[in-house]
Amino acid sequence: MLLDEVIEALRPERGGVYLDGTFGAGGYATALLENGADAVIAIDRDPEAIARGAEWAGRYGDRLALVEGRFARLDAVAAERGVAALAGVTLDVGVSSMQIDAAGRGFSFMRDGPLDMRMEAEGPTAADLVAEATEAALADILHWYGEERAARRVARAIARARAEAPIETTARLAEVVASALPRQRPGQIHPATRSFQALRIAVNDELGELAEALQAAERALGEGGVLAVVTFHSLEDRIVKRFLQLRGGRAPRASRHAPETTADAPRFELLTRRAEGPGEEELRRNPRARSAKLRAARRTGAPAGPIEPAMLGAPTLDLAAMGLRSARGAP
Repeated sequence: MLLDEVIEALRPERGGVYLDGTFGAGGYATALLENGADAVIAIDRDPEAIARGAEWAGRYGDRLALVEGRFARLDAVAAERGVAALAGVTLDVGVSSMQIDAAGRGFSFMRDGPLDMRMEAEGPTAADLVAEATEAALADILHWYGEERAARRVARAIARARAEAPIETTARLAEVVASALPRQRPGQIHPATRSFQALRIAVNDELGELAEALQAAERALGEGGVLAVVTFHSLEDRIVKRFLQLRGGRAPRASRHAPETTADAPRFELLTRRAEGPGEEELRRNPRARSAKLRAARRTGAPAGPIEPAMLGAPTLDLAAMGLRSARGAP
């Protein structure tokens, strides 16, 4: 998504090592290598993506390194490969088209399959989450991660349905959710869209991973290095926007009556003043790109520093405190 715009922002050069934190089908990694990057480290938490990439990555020799893992550790991954300062980092956040199109992965209500939704091949599934969560916990997940206005009503419908029989397939969950909402009108999204998004985010801890990845990129990028992030929904974009505002020295004061404080030196220089979307040609080729947004910034020489996740406006739910098994924990 937004491949031309990402490459334009990164402007890969010989001698620079770049990191693609969401390898997927290899589009960004390939474009970086073919447009001047000396080498690319490509990370993906999905073992299937790494396996597919391994079939053709050899044609780039040691210029392309594939690493199975989470992009929240991208600074550690770069250091493990002896790279002290990256020239660029790109992240294409969320679920990939390949994952959506694979019925067996359970990401989409458009194809019936097991209710899985895991990006990795371990940990609790969406079916586990639906089975274990209390009605109140489900409502919180649907509200905060899916921005579902009828979260309580949907959670109630799920609780009633699972009492009759386990909800183990995407088709069954979509049917249950749709039964709790008004009939879909022409032009509206499917009634289950927000609920599926919410469960997927919870299963994979996507927002927590994103918040950590942004900080990891700050630590890993050398002065002049560029961070380019593509998001697909408002929750992701809000986190990226807030991070770049805070790190770019452009965050508004909490109140005009609050006392002036000494601001840290900006860690990033904004390259996109507002999110950039796809052009008409890309939309014709790929309608799924319609919600894609790109934000990019260049690293300054200011030292990296910690930031509280709450400052990024990311809704965080403690699944363990809800009595659920966390996607970060043991299966």
